[in-house]
Amino acid sequence: MTTPPPARPLSATERTRHRRLREQGRADRAELDSILAAGFVCHLGVTVDGTLMVVPTVYGADDGTLYFHGSVASRSLVAAPGAAVCVTVTHIDGLVLARSVFEHGVNYRSAMIYGVPRPVTDEEEKLAGLRCLTEQSAPGQWDYARRPSRKELAATALLALPLDEASVKVRTGPPDDGDSPDAELGLWAGVLPLNASWGTLRPDPGLDPAIAPPPHLVHRAGTAAQA
Repeated sequence: MTTPPPARPLSATERTRHRRLREQGRADRAELDSILAAGFVCHLGVTVDGTLMVVPTVYGADDGTLYFHGSVASRSLVAAPGAAVCVTVTHIDGLVLARSVFEHGVNYRSAMIYGVPRPVTDEEEKLAGLRCLTEQSAPGQWDYARRPSRKELAATALLALPLDEASVKVRTGPPDDGDSPDAELGLWAGVLPLNASWGTLRPDPGLDPAIAPPPHLVHRAGTAAQA
């Protein structure tokens, strides 16, 4: 029998301590890795020019680092390094429909990462980070499409955030009121799952009809959009 690898604990700091719904908290780094691997869009919380902003952007996670770019906030962070951020990734797995509205909820997986991102200036690391971003959302696309030119690399702001300080919560299962007085109401209760999937490929209207889509995209159509 193969012995499973030992659990790697997440950081325990004042910002990552679970205060509410502690039973939904997770302390294993593998839970964080799984949540990050299942998506490619995060929400970046940052203060820009004195104004709090929450900006959606794409990300890629690789070897203890979260790479992200492509927003006004990223450019502001590059111009003013040292700003702390909070990055959130959430996946909705279903609605939890109880017998009372008070007990309704959501089955979800969520991670919050705190820290000070650093601008990626090394060309080799920037290419690796951009590849991470691309492959996170569209596996196989980096090797298929044209790579960034030096001019495009210079114009791209890429930030790297260590995964050293993170908080994870997960909610699964049915409603919690099955053994409450509301169970005698005769009302239906349960979970309405949410299953997202990729649709049929839509070619660019200006594309030469003779150009077929690459296999890595054809094979992904119709598959689950989240792991």
